[in-house]
Amino acid sequence: MATIVNTTEEEPMLAVVRSTAQLAWADAGPEVADPEVARLCAEAQQHLLAARWLDMATLMLASADLLLLSPSAPDKDLECTLTVTCNLVTKAGSEDEALEIAKLICAKLTHHPADKTTLRIKVLFSLYNLLPSLSGKALVYRKALELAATAGKAAADCVVPTFKNIDAFVAYWGIGKPEQRELFLAVTRILKDHKGMTKDYFKFLNKYLATFDGSGDDADAIGAAKEEAAAAIVEFVKSSDLYQCDLLDMPAVAQLEKDDKYQPVYELLKIFLTQRLESYLAFQTANSTLLQGYGLVHEECITKMRLMSLLDLSGHCSGEIPYSAITKALEINDDEVEYWIVKAISSKILDCKVDQLNQLVIVSRHTVKVFGMPQWQSLRSKLGVWRGNIANAINTIQANKVTEDGGQGMQGLMIR
Repeated sequence: MATIVNTTEEEPMLAVVRSTAQLAWADAGPEVADPEVARLCAEAQQHLLAARWLDMATLMLASADLLLLSPSAPDKDLECTLTVTCNLVTKAGSEDEALEIAKLICAKLTHHPADKTTLRIKVLFSLYNLLPSLSGKALVYRKALELAATAGKAAADCVVPTFKNIDAFVAYWGIGKPEQRELFLAVTRILKDHKGMTKDYFKFLNKYLATFDGSGDDADAIGAAKEEAAAAIVEFVKSSDLYQCDLLDMPAVAQLEKDDKYQPVYELLKIFLTQRLESYLAFQTANSTLLQGYGLVHEECITKMRLMSLLDLSGHCSGEIPYSAITKALEINDDEVEYWIVKAISSKILDCKVDQLNQLVIVSRHTVKVFGMPQWQSLRSKLGVWRGNIANAINTIQANKVTEDGGQGMQGLMIR
């Protein structure tokens, strides 16, 4: 957060008005410029004395474009001007007035966003720290994201480090589902083309899509999420690191099943999460152009589908998978089985031992492709059994201890 240190005798707000006014009227000549500068300074003085901070903000921002759009204007002058303006929110008589001032500043900073974007974002973060209201903070942060989404990598790098705190921000601000939806959507637009952030992009697509429950007001808004729902499916299919997702359970994704444009994409997701390689190959034969249109590479899809098929086998076996079942499901030769087992282990989706003598793969753990309500219920049941076993073990230990203590007491009595 910037701190204002007054190095002149003039009030910083009046100094800003004077300097920007002189810049604005610089080409008009002294006979025209001097009266106009004096008029604006007098107006600023009146706002200052009357504590009309919203009017002061409007006046200070009136000529800010001259600094924002001028390539020759020093960044330090612009930052100083905007920092002084931002400090007006600390003088406001109410949170509502501070919020209105913040909205004025945001509107100015997000106008013509291609110029000095990084500096604009820096000023917005300073404004965020100065604002007293949580709703105001949420607004300013979202504006910073929207600004970063329109610029290049340098601007995006300013905001990406804050994404790890998004969940904490949402809880702190106390914002509702519509505001969360806008926030997550803004994040996805920044991460979409940001190198090395594929997992985070998919994560925030999921967060965005999860804000739709398909009821109430969502029933009207959910239609706008089709493009992002399709993008999430494509990212899942394309990724070599993702083997589990809950997209099928989301209303925003389920709507694609009956959509003429996106129905094939939804079908592809169902194949990857509920079927095996054979189904994918049949789908690819009928939809090769569609896959290419989404940037999906057939060979990469086969690789992932083989691993997904192996997970499907693991989920339906009793802990032991015959080599013959693997060769059939993955459509490979006998001598390739161990290669795919090693690949699954290295991808951290499978823990197992290979019994070469009996041609078996003994599975101890595998990633579940879909972790929905049935999986939660199964986990709850297993935890219940585990708690029962622990309770029985504790009771047995306590009973044995009582028996031992009783025996020792009798022995002591006999000695006496």
